[in-house]
Amino acid sequence: MKLILPVFAIVVSLLSTSCSNNNVTVDDSLQTFFDQNKVNGTFGLFDNGQGSFTIYNLSRFKDSAYLPASTFKIVNSLIGIQTGRISNERMIIPWDGVVRTFPNGDTAVSWNKDLTMDEAFRQSAVPYYQEIARRIGKDTMQTWLDSLGYGSKDQKFSIGNNLDTFWLDNTLKITPDEQLGLVKKLYFKQLPFQSRAQEIVKKAMTQENNANYQLSYKTGWGFAENGNAVGWAAGWIEENQHPYFFVLNIDGPHSTNIATAQKNILAGILKQLGFFEGRK
Repeated sequence: MKLILPVFAIVVSLLSTSCSNNNVTVDDSLQTFFDQNKVNGTFGLFDNGQGSFTIYNLSRFKDSAYLPASTFKIVNSLIGIQTGRISNERMIIPWDGVVRTFPNGDTAVSWNKDLTMDEAFRQSAVPYYQEIARRIGKDTMQTWLDSLGYGSKDQKFSIGNNLDTFWLDNTLKITPDEQLGLVKKLYFKQLPFQSRAQEIVKKAMTQENNANYQLSYKTGWGFAENGNAVGWAAGWIEENQHPYFFVLNIDGPHSTNIATAQKNILAGILKQLGFFEGRK
């Protein structure tokens, strides 16, 4: 079933999409992709040219907040570059020798070595970005998050004593619509960071780039207070120099293979919506 809503506003501090006078298509047919992967969730896509939204599970998209997990690497990177804690995407932080594992128990081979910023971003290497957060410092990090209005919109967010875990331990939460506002402003370099910082992060988000389309996003994988696995994919797909911004948010039992579910759902939805052929 598809329902056309006359007005839909996403207004989130600096992370606003500025779309208060545009239509939203609520597309319940997208539920099949979530059911196939045995997860709950929401998906939102904003057509920048038409100023229109396509959304599955509107209430979750607008009102439900979850830990950002590794999608926070977008903001962590921007702050790190802006403040000089990250010199450029080639900056190496040596491995500390601690052997770490992924949520499914596999050894995190891609983390357990010296990494550049670009490698750490693409591999979602938590230790690298925990060190970046410590180098940024609590006060500076808090100031930037306050300025952005990032996350925990219903209360004033405080990092507290969790400087290197607050985006992983449910101290900070963010809604899918806030995530959409963030990636849209990043694409157009409208965030309050140097153009250079935003361009570096944009390039790090590129997943596929061919003659038909460019697909860029950052994923995240964490656990809610109830133990459920939570996943994200936030970014954009560009065809014929026309960007479409999207956010996928899912959750399921603790043992859910979030990485596989994210990939399957995102690819399935974008294909159903007519992407990947260079015809949009």
